[in-house]
Amino acid sequence: MVNALRRRPRMVAVLLLLLTSAIWGSTFVVVKQAISQTSVLDFLAWRFMFAGLLLTALRPRALMRLGRRGWRHGVLLGVVLAMGYMAQTFGLRSTPAAVSGFLIGLQVVFTPVIGWVLLRHRPYRRTWAAVVVATAGLALMTLRGASFGVGEGLTIVSSAVFALQIVGLEQWASAENAYGLATVQLLTIGGLSLVAGAPGGIGLPPTGSIWAAVVLTAVAATAFAFVVQTWAQSHLSATSAAVVFATEPVFAGLFAWMSGEHLRWALLAGGALVVLSMLVMGSGRRRAAPSAQHRVVDAEGSLTLVEPVGLTGLSKTT
Repeated sequence: MVNALRRRPRMVAVLLLLLTSAIWGSTFVVVKQAISQTSVLDFLAWRFMFAGLLLTALRPRALMRLGRRGWRHGVLLGVVLAMGYMAQTFGLRSTPAAVSGFLIGLQVVFTPVIGWVLLRHRPYRRTWAAVVVATAGLALMTLRGASFGVGEGLTIVSSAVFALQIVGLEQWASAENAYGLATVQLLTIGGLSLVAGAPGGIGLPPTGSIWAAVVLTAVAATAFAFVVQTWAQSHLSATSAAVVFATEPVFAGLFAWMSGEHLRWALLAGGALVVLSMLVMGSGRRRAAPSAQHRVVDAEGSLTLVEPVGLTGLSKTT
């Protein structure tokens, strides 16, 4: 079975992204309780710095092998993510959590649009269908008659920023640089969070439970999750990844139900639509087979397969 999965990296990538979404959904309650007792910027700074330093300690050579271009890409993506987390945090001050969840989920809509504009990667019709179905599912799960204000506007901005990071990973991530690229992103987010929180003073987590929340989210929901996302997006399109990430509210609802919370019919129906959107996405066109690619031999005699532009709509840059 292991060999079969190795021959199907796209399936492995989807399964790992589903696992990542499940981890993020399971930690929602933990994070919510933690930030009610400490500064949001303090929590983000400790979470991301701890995760980045952990990855650095485990594989320091990954950063050295990343190269100047990889470092530049990682810092840029980290800056984008930091902007997204901060916009989302300030938006939450005046936005109901349920409405915020739906608006963040709109990255499934922004991702193909940004990819189309920046990379001229025109989505297939089935991709648009998956986006529409996933958006309807997210709306059914979370949106219940909300007003629109500054908080909602900031949350929409953060959703678009998160989508931009997903598109950036599609263009820059590879199986070889995934670990280093994820590490640089996390260190950048942690550093910017420290800078943003410095005027008010950065404090240590005040209780053992908050320390536990920092460690849990840093290890599972940050260090592991970001490495998985970066690697998976070397095998998936940005829109495919965004649709898989739309399952996060589904997992959040599942874990809430397991903890004793009653689930409304709208949540169940919305979750079913999100799952359906993944099936629609998976039934789309596949990448061209190697036999349809151009074969190029470089000066050192190495054989490289180059995809014609018309087959994929974009080229990978590492």
